[in-house]
Amino acid sequence: MTSSSASERLRIAATGDIHCRDSNRDAIVSSFAALGEDVDLVLVAGDLTSHGRLEEAEILCAAAAETEAPVYAVLGNHDWHADEAGAILERLEAGGVHMLERSAAVCEVDGVEVGIVGVKGFVGGFAPRHLPDFGEPSLRAVYAEATAEVEALDEGLREVATCPLRIVLLHYSPAEETLEGEPREIWVFLGSDRLAAPILEHGPDLVLHGHAHAGSPDGTIGETPVHNVSQPVLGADFRIFELDASRAHSPIP
Repeated sequence: MTSSSASERLRIAATGDIHCRDSNRDAIVSSFAALGEDVDLVLVAGDLTSHGRLEEAEILCAAAAETEAPVYAVLGNHDWHADEAGAILERLEAGGVHMLERSAAVCEVDGVEVGIVGVKGFVGGFAPRHLPDFGEPSLRAVYAEATAEVEALDEGLREVATCPLRIVLLHYSPAEETLEGEPREIWVFLGSDRLAAPILEHGPDLVLHGHAHAGSPDGTIGETPVHNVSQPVLGADFRIFELDASRAHSPIP
């Protein structure tokens, strides 16, 4: 690790699969409050709610209000379950959570521009066992949704290409390594390496995802570190990462 001043370091608190509900309300709010002043950015990798209910999203609004650091998040599959995803997005934005839905944002921390690209990602599997773009319309619709996520990820990374630091936030996994521990038979439902293509092309500093509760914490795509920050994998409320803006794209977990 090379030395650098505190202003050159970005401290990120990352988590995923927090599944807000009445029974964990106090724990969620307390975990955000406990982050203190040493965290510059909070990232949440989907499954913000348990059943995709608007009232569950209110808990994350309350939690985000407990930290001074900006909070960015993507939706996960749970957040779509009750067909209230649109209302959840609107409420979380109004409540101070920056929602990334196939989009990119630039956050300035101590004068350093941090580009954050957020997509949910989707299913599809890993080579050589991909879900094909073939057959029934419903199956091809699944492939098309994954394509839209991949294209949005690529576009977002192009938008933030000039930022000194670039982060990708997903729910589904783009890498097999972070799925190790899950039954291989369900990997097709946990992510897709189609998401890896734009990551490999653009080489962001850090990729974070959730969804795979029994997966592994660490992997790579090319030289880019990929981390599964699902709370069951972390065994903690958050994992802290540091990015050093004084040197080229170098994450320090």
